[in-house]
Amino acid sequence: MESKGERVNLDRKIYLLLVVFAFFFFSVSGEAQKKAGRGDEKKPKTEKGFGFTASRAPIDVTSDTVEANQKENTVTFKGNVIAKQEETTLYANTVVIYYDPSTKGLKEITAMGNVKVVQSNRRATGQKVTFNQDQNKVVLDGEAVVREGDNVIRGERITFYVDEERSVVEPTKGGRVSTSITPPPKERDEK
Repeated sequence: MESKGERVNLDRKIYLLLVVFAFFFFSVSGEAQKKAGRGDEKKPKTEKGFGFTASRAPIDVTSDTVEANQKENTVTFKGNVIAKQEETTLYANTVVIYYDPSTKGLKEITAMGNVKVVQSNRRATGQKVTFNQDQNKVVLDGEAVVREGDNVIRGERITFYVDEERSVVEPTKGGRVSTSITPPPKERDEK
């Protein structure tokens, strides 16, 4: 039977993990950094960043259950998981956070089962998404699809290298990558 002090300590650790999770999980997009006035002023700002932000806005995570496992250094959200910050929302069946036991810093986040990330007119779907802190990359696996407006790209795996601002799309074995790009409408006042 745990004491009240142990329970308060565990609650603080879970809160700290959620804060660390939220900070990393919502740190991928340059768009929100521009809104917050942050970022490298020498780098060109882009509206194409897809994902999450370093914003200090509140993050709401709901799920059917949450379990912290100190022996495995994980926090697991199960059942109808929804993580939301500003304009970005993640939906998944399960989200597992892996952390370093010595620093309590985030190592990796994995969302599994019917994963969907929504930000304005952008949507990414797949069966699994992994956010790797050390490599600063995001991997969308299993019938991966990214949509922005009418533009769509499909593959088995889509990897976003955040620091390099590049992505790689891989097909299913023996398959091909599918891309549909819709050019913007012509300006009416062209001469």
